[in-house]
Formats: sequence, structure tokens, C-alpha cells
Amino acid sequence: MNIEIKDVSETRKSLVVTLDQSEVAAEHQAVIGEITKQARLPGFRPGKAPAAMIIKRYSKEIGDELKQKVLAKAYRGGLEKSKLEALNITDVQEGTIAADQPATVTITLDIRPVFTLPDYSGLPTEIQPVDVTDAEVEKVIEGLRAERADFKIAERPSSKGDYVKIAYEGTVDGQSILDLAPEKQIYAKVPQTWEEVDGENEGLIPGLGKQLAGVSTGDKKDITVSFPAEFPAVPALAGKTAIYAVEILEIRERVLPELDETFFKANQADSLESLKTNVRNNLKGRKEYENRQAQRRQVSEALNAKVDFAVPESLVESETQQVLRQFIEENMRRGVPAEQFEKDKAALHESASKAARTRVKTQLLLVKIAELEKLTVNERDIDTFIYRESVMNNQKPEKLVKDLTKDREKLRAVQQSIIFDKALDLLVSKATVTTSAPKA
Repeated sequence: MNIEIKDVSETRKSLVVTLDQSEVAAEHQAVIGEITKQARLPGFRPGKAPAAMIIKRYSKEIGDELKQKVLAKAYRGGLEKSKLEALNITDVQEGTIAADQPATVTITLDIRPVFTLPDYSGLPTEIQPVDVTDAEVEKVIEGLRAERADFKIAERPSSKGDYVKIAYEGTVDGQSILDLAPEKQIYAKVPQTWEEVDGENEGLIPGLGKQLAGVSTGDKKDITVSFPAEFPAVPALAGKTAIYAVEILEIRERVLPELDETFFKANQADSLESLKTNVRNNLKGRKEYENRQAQRRQVSEALNAKVDFAVPESLVESETQQVLRQFIEENMRRGVPAEQFEKDKAALHESASKAARTRVKTQLLLVKIAELEKLTVNERDIDTFIYRESVMNNQKPEKLVKDLTKDREKLRAVQQSIIFDKALDLLVSKATVTTSAPKA
């Protein structure tokens, strides 16, 4: 076997592997032997049919199997002799493969980049204080009350926090919005819907709720709405000014539940002090989690900035597709139309590719750290992953176990993800920590 290595790029190589005729012939004989053992030909016991008859009867099968064996031998031998650390095969070109002549196979593959791991102790991180104020606790409790609020008809003008039932029809420069965006009727004309008066969260139509204070049942008014320059939910309305003819059908005021035994029990507490303690602990836990996530992001960025090296393009492209899928799925859930993604296709791919390149670089660094620190995945790690996934996705753990058992590639991805997490946690444990001043 002869091996020649050709450089395509820093992380992509072509292996030109040549097997001499005797090696190919040996593989050919091995294939004939395997098929002879399995062949069933009239007049011959299994394994006793003449080779010439086997070759004639199973010529296609022998040719296909010989090709696979030669390719596999070329790949294994090429990696063994070249000492390359292959990550992905990007292309395979084989010439004629026949028992009576040498065979040449060209395998193009991406390899793990060579780089010196920088010092990863003491990477800088900054966290936020985790102390919980009384005001924060009160805000959460008021939110819990709001979730269980009752809404009663109000015989008065509307005020902040009320919900108003309205009918509306919108136009832009005298043209119905239904003509501009026929597939988005909810932005054009509805016979009735509810809108919160001056609520903290923006409603469907930006700014509409903030102009509903002081109206009474039966009122009719025109409300001017300016859509933002970028409005992916309805691109046809982006940057436009619309006039909505609004009719007030009903006003309901929010009536919060009393802080009594029934309310405490519904929120897993037995008193107001107990509820406050639970809320305080939950808020502190959330802040600690957010700090941990921020530290993981910060050590990744700091580590990336310490070293520069080329990353394999096949890994970047694979990660780019994953970034794009996640972005599109998230935005479709928010109501962004599919045609918008097609319109922004080039810009989205460029942005996703940039993010993917950073991710791949970080992953390669984490893998090397994990190897140096001898981080491994054990059965308990897999069990923890299965439990977490089953809770998050409301699936039975047994199904997840079955899926991982059947799909070795998925199991490998899970193991790799666990290794990444362990390496990040290690970096955080070695990081320097600065706590920022409390926000005023």
C-alpha cells in the first residue's frame, strides 16, 4: 500500500491510497470465499460450488463487495499510515477496482486542527449580586395574584391594567390593511378581541393598548399606530403608519385574589411569610443560574480570544445548518412568515456561519481540555441527561433510553454534549470572579 498526502487547506487533506494488484486480488478471493459459504446452487452442498461458477453467478455482488472492501482497506490503512486525526470524510473518488490490477482511492477528509492550548486558569468572569430585595419578592407575589385574578365588568372609563373588549379595522393611507396583508386578517379587521390598557407587555398591534386609557363602553375613536421599521410578523406594515377605527365593546377591571389560606395553598405555602420565603429562594436560585450561564459564556469568549486556528469547514457547515434551524423554528413560533426567511436567506446564512465558526472553535478547545483533564462520561451522566430531557419534553425515560440504544450517532452526540458541559464547568471553577455593583 502506498500513501500520498496532499494539502487542500490547513484542516483538509486528500489521501491518495494505492493498493497493489496482489492486495486487491487477496480481497477479491476473500469476497469469493464469503459468498461461496452462503451461496445455494443446485447440485452443490453449501460451500462446495466451484469458484468459477460462483464468479459467473454472483459477478455483480462480488464486484460491489470488492469495491466496499477496497475502500474500507484504503481508508483504514491510509489513516493508520498517515497518522491523521480524521473528523469528517468530505469526498471519496475511486478509479477502476478489479482483481487483476492495482486500485487507487482518493479520500478527502477534514482533520482535527493542530494548536497549542492556552492557559485556561483564571479566565475573567463577572456576575450579578444574588441578594433578593423585598421589592422583587413583592413583584413576584403580585404577579402570582395577577395570574389568578378575576375580571369584572367596570361601569367606568378604562384605566391602567383593565382589559377592554374592542372591535377594530385598520387602514394605511386609506387602503385597508386586509388588502396589504390578506393572510394577516388579525392585523386588519376583527369583530372582537381583548386588549390590556397600558400593559407592561406589548400587544399584537404595537402601541394600541397604550392609547385605550380613559375610554368608555360604546366609545368609538381613531387610533394612530406607527409600526417599527422592521416588523417581521407582517413585513408589509414595516415602517407604515396605520389608522385603526376602534369601538369599545366592554371594559373589565382586574380583581386580585386575597392573600388568604386558599391563595397560599394554591402556591405551595401555608402563610404569607412561607410564600415570601419560597419566592425569595426561587429568585435567588434563578439569579445563581443566570450567573452560571453568564460565566459559561464569558469563559468561552475569553478562551476563544486567547488562540487562533483554522477550523474544519465541514464542521462549520454542519453547525451552520443547526444554527439556522434553531433560528427559523424560534421565529416561526413568534409568527414570522416563511417567505421572510427566504428573502433574508443570504444574510441569515452569513450570520449563522459566523456563529457556527465560533461554536466549532469553542468545541474543539473544550474537547482538548477534556482530554488533558481526563474528563469522561459515565452512566450517571447519561441517567441525569435522560431524566432532564424527559422532564423538559414530557417524555417517558424508557422511550429516550430506547432511542439512544437504537441510534448510536445520537448517543455519541449526547456524550459529546456532556463532555462540553463538563469542560465548561471546569473552566468556570478555575475562573476569577468579580461581582458587579447592585443595580440602582
